[in-house]
Amino acid sequence: MRKYVVLLRGINVGGKNAVSMDSLKECLNELGFTTVKTYIASGNVIVGSNKSAPTVRDLIEKALPKCFKLDRKFIKVLVLTPEQLKTVIENKPKGFGEQPNKYHSDVIFLMDIDAAEAMVAFNPHEGVDRVWQGEGVIYSQRLSARRTASRLNRIISSPLYASMTIRNWNTTTKMFELVS
Repeated sequence: MRKYVVLLRGINVGGKNAVSMDSLKECLNELGFTTVKTYIASGNVIVGSNKSAPTVRDLIEKALPKCFKLDRKFIKVLVLTPEQLKTVIENKPKGFGEQPNKYHSDVIFLMDIDAAEAMVAFNPHEGVDRVWQGEGVIYSQRLSARRTASRLNRIISSPLYASMTIRNWNTTTKMFELVS
């Protein structure tokens, strides 16, 4: 049995596409996944399956609109192996996530788009924002004291945003702990 990290895009964001984690676990258990665990109510799940990552993704993407009343255009599923998530963590920029009192650090996970293509959606505010291209991710860091001046939220208006899901650094590392 293989474990996967499942990141759901577009649920429980701004009061839209509300999904209770208990109901999500029930839906995924009914699909035959084992050891289903959720972490905070923003679409972070660990599942066990003998199926491949693409098959897991397809099963979950098809099941979510059947299990819940959701606006399908916002829903996407990213399935990562523990090794893939470990690579994201190990390949972080130097110092990234290491000063949580000074910086808000986020990992923008990419779906069906490569990092070079996604980078055009970012327009960092000098002295506030920094972004780095990674393998399947964009690392974003905002100066906490000036976070209201950050331009990170402007990516929401980009059509490329439909191929991204954001997790803060703490959630990213916690998901790796849970899947390891």
